[in-house]
Amino acid sequence: MEKEDVKILNKGEEEELELQGYRLCRWRLALVGLGVLFTGGFLLLLLYWMPQWCVRSTCTRTTARDAEVVLLRSTVGNIRYFTFHSTKYYWNDELQNFECFCWISSVRRKLFFGVNEIAVKVPSLFKLLIKEVLNPFYIFQLFSVILWSADEYYYYALAIVIMSVISIATSLYTIKKQYVMLHDMVAAHSIVRVSVCRADNDIEEILSTDLVPGDVVVIPSNGTIMPCDAVLVSGTCIVNESMLTGESVPVTKTNLPNPIPGDRGESDSAYNTEEHKRHTLFCGTNVIQTRFYTGELVKAVVVRTGFSTAKGQLVRSILYPKPTDFKLYRDAYLFLLCLVGVAGIGFIYSIVLSIMNETIIIESLDIITITVPPALPAAMTAGIVYAQRRLKHIGIFCISPQRINICGQINLVCFDKTGTLTEDGLDLWGVQRVENGSFHLSEENAYKENLVKSQFVACMATCHSLTKIEGQLSGDPLDLKMFEATGWILEEATEEETSLHNRIMPTVVRPPKQLLPQELPISTEQDMIGIVRQFPFSSALQRMSVVARLLGEKRMDAYMKGAPEVVASLCKKDTVPENFAEVLEGYTKQGFRVIALAHRRLESKLTWHKVQNINRDHIESNMEFLGLIIMQNKLKAETPGVLQDLHQAHIRTVMVTGDNMLTAISVARDCGMIPPQDTVIIADALPPHGGQAAKITWRYADKPSKTTRCLEVRQQDEPKPQEFYHFAMNGKSFSVIAEHFPDMLQKLVLHGTVFARMAPDQKTQLIEALQGVDYFVGMCGDGANDCGALKRAHSGISLSELEASVASPFTSRTPNISCVPNLIREGRAALITSFCVFKFMALYSIIQYISVTLLYSILSNLGDFQFLFIDIAIILLIVFTMSLNPAWKELVSRRPPSGLISWPLLFSVLTQILICLGFQILTFLWVQQQPWYTVWSPLSEYDVCCLACNQSTHLNLSDVNDTEVDDHNIQNYENTSLFYVSSFQYLTVAIVFSKGKPFRQPSYKNWPFVMSTLSLYFFLLFIMFHPVESIDEFLEIVCVPVEWRLKLLLIIVVNTTVSVVVEVRRTNTPGNSRAFSHVQMTPKARYMHLAQELSVDPDWPPKPTTTTEAKSYPENGSNYQIRISS
Repeated sequence: MEKEDVKILNKGEEEELELQGYRLCRWRLALVGLGVLFTGGFLLLLLYWMPQWCVRSTCTRTTARDAEVVLLRSTVGNIRYFTFHSTKYYWNDELQNFECFCWISSVRRKLFFGVNEIAVKVPSLFKLLIKEVLNPFYIFQLFSVILWSADEYYYYALAIVIMSVISIATSLYTIKKQYVMLHDMVAAHSIVRVSVCRADNDIEEILSTDLVPGDVVVIPSNGTIMPCDAVLVSGTCIVNESMLTGESVPVTKTNLPNPIPGDRGESDSAYNTEEHKRHTLFCGTNVIQTRFYTGELVKAVVVRTGFSTAKGQLVRSILYPKPTDFKLYRDAYLFLLCLVGVAGIGFIYSIVLSIMNETIIIESLDIITITVPPALPAAMTAGIVYAQRRLKHIGIFCISPQRINICGQINLVCFDKTGTLTEDGLDLWGVQRVENGSFHLSEENAYKENLVKSQFVACMATCHSLTKIEGQLSGDPLDLKMFEATGWILEEATEEETSLHNRIMPTVVRPPKQLLPQELPISTEQDMIGIVRQFPFSSALQRMSVVARLLGEKRMDAYMKGAPEVVASLCKKDTVPENFAEVLEGYTKQGFRVIALAHRRLESKLTWHKVQNINRDHIESNMEFLGLIIMQNKLKAETPGVLQDLHQAHIRTVMVTGDNMLTAISVARDCGMIPPQDTVIIADALPPHGGQAAKITWRYADKPSKTTRCLEVRQQDEPKPQEFYHFAMNGKSFSVIAEHFPDMLQKLVLHGTVFARMAPDQKTQLIEALQGVDYFVGMCGDGANDCGALKRAHSGISLSELEASVASPFTSRTPNISCVPNLIREGRAALITSFCVFKFMALYSIIQYISVTLLYSILSNLGDFQFLFIDIAIILLIVFTMSLNPAWKELVSRRPPSGLISWPLLFSVLTQILICLGFQILTFLWVQQQPWYTVWSPLSEYDVCCLACNQSTHLNLSDVNDTEVDDHNIQNYENTSLFYVSSFQYLTVAIVFSKGKPFRQPSYKNWPFVMSTLSLYFFLLFIMFHPVESIDEFLEIVCVPVEWRLKLLLIIVVNTTVSVVVEVRRTNTPGNSRAFSHVQMTPKARYMHLAQELSVDPDWPPKPTTTTEAKSYPENGSNYQIRISS
C-alpha cells in the first residue's frame, strides 16, 4: 500500500536510512498523556529513551510526502526537508522520495542552504546536565536514593548522591571539553572575508558565511584557508591538503577544462567531486600560492558549503561516530537483566515473609537496588582510563576510548606499504632507457652530458608537479627524487612577470651549465623547456602527464610517467621492448618501485589555447616508450620484528597498497608477511566483455621453495593447520570479484595477503569484506588515502600526527608499526580488566543480595554504615586498584574471550556464587545453633559480653535501658556474623577474579591493589578479634564470644581456600577451553566456518591453469563455475 511505503536515503552508503512517514494522531496523544499522568512521568522517560516507541504510540503511518513527523517544515516556500547528522534532505516530487542536495533554483539557494558554517554548537551545561541525568542509570539511582531516604539510610543515600554528582560532573566536564576542542578546531579560519564576482564582473566583499553554491569566488594571490568546497574555473593553485589526506606535500590544482566548441567528449560531462578532485579546492585546505591571467583572476565556483563540504563531513564523522557494537557491552546488559531477575525473586520472597507490612515493602524494593551496584559504570570505565593513560605514555593517543577494549580482540591487521612498512623516502637506484624498441643496460643515474638533450631526461625534468614555495622545491617525494637526479633547475614566474603577459607564464626547467657541451656557446634559453599544461597524477588512472615546449620550437611535446603496465598500454607496440614484462618482473620481484616514462611529439595545429582545453585522453595515446626509472623503497628497521611478533600471536597481517603487485609481493616476502617457501596465487579478474561472462584467471607469482618445515598447532581461532598459499590481487580484480563473485570474495579474503593498486574506496571495501567474515580488523596507515579504511576498521591507527588523524581512533607519535602490538597488548589488558571488574561487581551484588535475603528472614537488614563501609571502603577501593594491572610484556597466541556469555566465564561466576551462598547459609544457621545464642537484645548482649567478651561487668542496667531502640533490628548475631563473612568474601572474589598472565601483569606487581587488600584484611581481622567500642557502634555490630570468632575465622579461611582452589583448577586444567566443546561443535566466526569447508574442498585452492567464470543464473547456491584451461 502507498501508506506503508518505506523510502531509502543514502542507498548503499555508510548512513543508509529507511524513512517512514507519520501523521500525528490526537486520540493516541491523549492516551499517551493519560499514561504519563498515571505512571508519574515514567512513561514520558521511557518514550524519551525509545524515540521509535514515541513516534509509533502518538502517530499513524502515512506517505513520506504527507508526513508531519520526522520532517522539519520550512516557513518560506514549499521546500520540505529534515536534518539528519547535520545534513539536509529535501523532498523531490519527481522521485517521490527525500534526497540529499541536488541543484535547485538560485532563488531558493539561500533559503535552502542557509549560513555557510560548520557550526559545532557547544551545548549549555544545563542541556548537557538534563541529557546526562535522564540516562536510565541515573534515573534508577534517583529511585534508589528516594527509597533509601524513606528507609532512613541517610548516610548511604548521601554517599550515593555524592558519587553520582562526581560521576555526572566528570562526564559533563569531559563532554564539554571535547565539544569546546572540536569547536575551536573547526572555528579556526572558518569565517573570513571573501571576494565574490557578481553581475557585470563586479567584485563584492562578503563574509564567507554568506556563500552559497553557485557563487563565484576570487582566490587571493597570497593564499587563503578555503571556507567551502569550490571548483577552479580559471588559474591554478598550490594547495596543502594535509587536513584531508594526512600528507603535507603541496598539490597543484588546475582549472576545470572547458569543452572545445563542437567537442562533446568527457570534458563536457557533469562535474563530479571525486572525478574532478584535481580541480577542486576543499574546505579547510590551505591555498599557498596562485597563478593567474592578466585581467582574469583565479576564480572558483562554490559547489558545497557547511556540513556538505569535505571538512564538514570529517567533522560529522567525529560528531556522529559509527556506533561501537561489541559483544562485551551487549552481554553486560543481558547479565544485568539476569541480576534484575534474581532481584525479582528476592522481592517476591520478601513480600511473602510479611504480608503488606509497611517496612518490609520498602525493604523489598530495597533488594532490587542492591542488584545494580552504584559504582558499576565508574568501575567498568576505570580499566579503559588506565589503559588510555598507559597508551599516552608510549606515544599512542586515543580519541575513542571505548575502542581500546575492541583492540583486545583484533586478529587481523591491514598495513599500508609506503610510509608504514617501508620508509617514506625513495632513493633512485638506476634508470634503464629504451631506444629502437630495446632496452639499454641499466645506468646508475641520468646526470650525464650525453643524456642532457635526450627525451628521457626531458621527461624526468618536466613530468612532475613540483613547485617552489619560498624558494624551496616542494612536492611529491618521488617527483623530487626524480627531478634532483637530473640536476636540472626549475624556475617559476614571479607575480610581476605574470602580470606582463596575457596568459599564465609557464614553469620553466633548464639543464645546469656544467652539463652543456663546452665547445658550444652557452645559450641557456635554447635549452629551456616550458611546462605548458599539467595533467596531475590520478590514483585511478595511475599516471600523470604534461605538455611542454622547448623554447624556440613551434610544436609541443607530451611527456607521461606512471605505472609501467599502464604506460606501456598507451604506447605504440613497436616502441615497447619484447622483454618488457620479464625486465619489469625482475625489478619488482626484488622489491623495487618502477616508474615508466613515455613521450609523444604533438601536432603543430595544437595551439596553447587548445592545449588548455583538451582532454587528457587525446594527449595520452600513441606515445613512444622511453624506459624505466627504478626507485628503491627500504623497509623500516622495526617492520620484520613486529610482523614476526604478530604472526607468533596468530594475528594475520595483510598488505593494502597502491603500489605495483609484484613489488608489493616482494616487500611482503622481505618483511616476513609471506614466508619464502609459501606459494602466492595471483587472481586476475576480467569484467564481462563482448557477451562473455566475468572470469578469474589464476596464476602463480613464483614457485615455492622445496624447503620443508613442521606444521604448527593452531589455536581455537585458527581451525586449520598453517597453509602454504597466499592470494594476491590488484584493485581492478578486487572490484570485479566483489561485483561478480561475491561468494568467491569471502573465500579469497581468508588467505588474501597482498592487495595492490588499491584505490582509497577499495581499501574501505576490503575492510568491510574482512569484517563480513567476522574478523576483528585493525588498520595501520600513514594517513594518506587511508582515512576511510582507518575509520571503518575496528581499530584504525594513524602514523600521521597531522589533522587527518582526527578521523582515526588512534594516532601514534612513533612513525613505525611497533605501535600495533603495543595497542593490542593494552587492548587485551583492558578487556580482561573489564571482565574481571564486571565479574567482581556481579559477585559483589550477589553476595550482598544473599546477606540481605537471609537477614530479611529474621526481619533484619544490613546497617546504614555497614552498607557504606562495604561500598566505599571495600568495593570502590578494590575495584579502582584491581584495574591497575599493566599489560603483559608480550603478545600470546590466544585472544581473550569477546563476551561475558560464555561457558567458562559463566561457570567461574556460578561456582563462586554457590561457594559464597553455601558459606553464608552455613554461617547463618551455625550461629543459631550456638549454646549462648538468644534472640538479640541489649540485655542479651550484656550477658554475652560478661561471659565471653572479657568486658567490664559493672554495666548499669540503667545504661541498657537508655540504649536507643533498634527499630530496624540491625544489631543481632546473624547480622554481625554475616557482615564479617561477606566482607572477607568480597576480598576473596577480588583476588580470585584479578587475573594476571597471559594478558596482564600478575596482581602481586600491582602494589596499590596488594596494599589495599592487605590493609582491609588487617582491619577486618583487627575489629573481629579486638573489638573497639566506637567502631562497633559505628558499624552497628555486636560483641560475640571469642569461641565464635575463631569459628568465623575457620569459615573465612575454608571459604577463601575453596574459592581460590576451584578458580585455579578451572583456569589451569589442561583443555579447559575444550571442556565445554560439546555445547557448540561449529565455530562461531564466519571465517572459521569457511576455513572448515575449504579444508575438505578438493578444488581449493585453484590450480594455476584454472579459469573461474561467473554464471548468469546461479545453480545450487553457486554463482561461478571452474574449468581447466588448455
